[in-house]
Amino acid sequence: MADDIQMRPAENDGHRLNLLIQAVTDYALFMLDEHGVVASWNTGAERLGGFTAAEIIGQHFSILFTPEDRAAGKPERALDQARRAGRFEEEGWRMRRDGTQFWALAVIEAIYEADRVIGFAKITRDVTERRATMEALRQSEQRFRLLVEGVVDYSLFMIDRTGIIQNWNPGAVRTKGYTAEEVVGRNFSIFYTDEDRAAELPAMALRTAAETGRYEAEGWRLRKGGARFWASVVIDRILDERGNLVGFAKITRDISERRQLERAREQLYQAQKLETVGQLTGGIAHDFNNLLTAVIGSLSLITKITPDARVKRIAETAHRAADRGAQLVAQLLAFSRRQTLQPQPSDLNELITAFDTLLRRAVGETVSIETKLAPDLWGMSVDQAQFQSSLMNLAVNARDAMPVGGTLLIETRNIVLDEQHAAALTDIGPGPYVVVSIHDTGDGMSAEVKARAIEPFFTTKDVGKGTGLGLSQVYGFARQSNGQLEIQSKPGKGTTIRLYLPCGVGDVDDAASQAGGAKQETRPPSVLVVEDDNEVLDITVETLRSLGYEVLSAANARVALTILRRDIPIDVLFTDIVMPKGMDGVDLAREARRLRPDVQILLASGYTREGIHREGIADDMTFLAKPYQFSALAEILHQLTTGHHTNTAP
Repeated sequence: MADDIQMRPAENDGHRLNLLIQAVTDYALFMLDEHGVVASWNTGAERLGGFTAAEIIGQHFSILFTPEDRAAGKPERALDQARRAGRFEEEGWRMRRDGTQFWALAVIEAIYEADRVIGFAKITRDVTERRATMEALRQSEQRFRLLVEGVVDYSLFMIDRTGIIQNWNPGAVRTKGYTAEEVVGRNFSIFYTDEDRAAELPAMALRTAAETGRYEAEGWRLRKGGARFWASVVIDRILDERGNLVGFAKITRDISERRQLERAREQLYQAQKLETVGQLTGGIAHDFNNLLTAVIGSLSLITKITPDARVKRIAETAHRAADRGAQLVAQLLAFSRRQTLQPQPSDLNELITAFDTLLRRAVGETVSIETKLAPDLWGMSVDQAQFQSSLMNLAVNARDAMPVGGTLLIETRNIVLDEQHAAALTDIGPGPYVVVSIHDTGDGMSAEVKARAIEPFFTTKDVGKGTGLGLSQVYGFARQSNGQLEIQSKPGKGTTIRLYLPCGVGDVDDAASQAGGAKQETRPPSVLVVEDDNEVLDITVETLRSLGYEVLSAANARVALTILRRDIPIDVLFTDIVMPKGMDGVDLAREARRLRPDVQILLASGYTREGIHREGIADDMTFLAKPYQFSALAEILHQLTTGHHTNTAP
């Protein structure tokens, strides 16, 4: 009897399969016949759809679709695709018995018998929660993307572990000038200066961010085209859920204006501090001068009227001490800019050369003095005694910075300060200056020492070894001469001090003549060269000087106009046509003719004259095509300065 009721193997397998299907409660597993009518219904289907097996078996499965999908024929298309391809899969809205909807992952698999579709297996899962999570994530990502895209003052982008740029926001386009197509896929080191790349600063920044979580700094960065800006930079590392480094988030902000404002405030503070100290110092020096006048006068009188030799010696000793006090007072007056200057036409090269012996004696045998004096140095009016006194003070300071010996280089050169350079030096205007540079190979100064170097009585020397008035006297002389003093120094790198002195109207020959010199030859022709390519400018200037011309130079039209407006002899304006900063060579030439009707114009360009198609190139403006031979340039300049010229040169 037991054998009679025992199920056969096939029946047993079917029973087990049915138990398995009914045990699945997270998935709706049911059968459809070949027309889509529900043929079976598991516990998961009842839980998911809300229908009992009795309620739905025998009904078409389209009852589970939304009215919109039924009206669009979606159930039929699903069966048709499963019939043709063997499988249909999609996500979409489905209906429960109570009319509520849920987001479902639905799969329909075709069931074959003898290569004929006899029905379908239907699997449905409620993924509403997953969809809500994904939608929330999508919306969050969209909001974040809108946030990033809306930020235009900050450059926000991601880089991978090696520094390759992955994305690019509008703020990055605005800050750095590159489009996303131009930078995505390139290394972020393209934004660093050559010196920072040589120092491997980009790699160091990534290492720091990877090890500590963040790198933060300020420094120079490059825009497209090579222009620099001062940037605040933050690099944050990005880790995955396992803590592995996957890349970095990089934020850059252009803070050039803020930095300029901070520097301007610091410069104003320093200027106000020095002005206050100068006023106090000048008042004290004035009172001490009155006292010393009485002391020195009294000592002179005692020396004159006493017959006692011992008293004379004591008075003379006191007189010498009072004289040294008077020298200190003179230095204080120089710092406070209350000394009386007696400027006269001068050639600074001659003053330096004449002072050479005294300078070498002052610095001693362990320091060698080298000079690099510009042969075409502009003339000026300067107090010669105060200039040489300043030179001596600078040389002695340099000597003291080289206790074991070294080299002292004295250099002179002409320079035309543009507005930016003049503003950086503070309190002087743009225009032509002569620069006297004194460079030593000594110990150099720390930033703290450099900041106080020109303060009176400030010294790093041992007690009794210096008054701290030498550099303050040089500063006072420069400022009272309408010039400026610049200090560049780093510990272990030596010190360079530049004395900027403004040029007057006269030239060196006239100055020498007024000073009693023998120079009476005619002034050589003067050429103003305007060229934005530094290499071309340098070689052109050197070549023309070697040909005997007086040469002024400018890197753009704005600086050239500053020179043209000054009372400086200029016979020829030699300018490139394609120029930066809003004014080209033709515009400059027309403005030069307005300012100086007699100036000769020589235009140069890599384009032919016909290819420029510019109105305003007058017939009396000579054109020189690039590249040109310097022999051709020399010839056309000779023609222009002697009055025999044509309007086009080869």
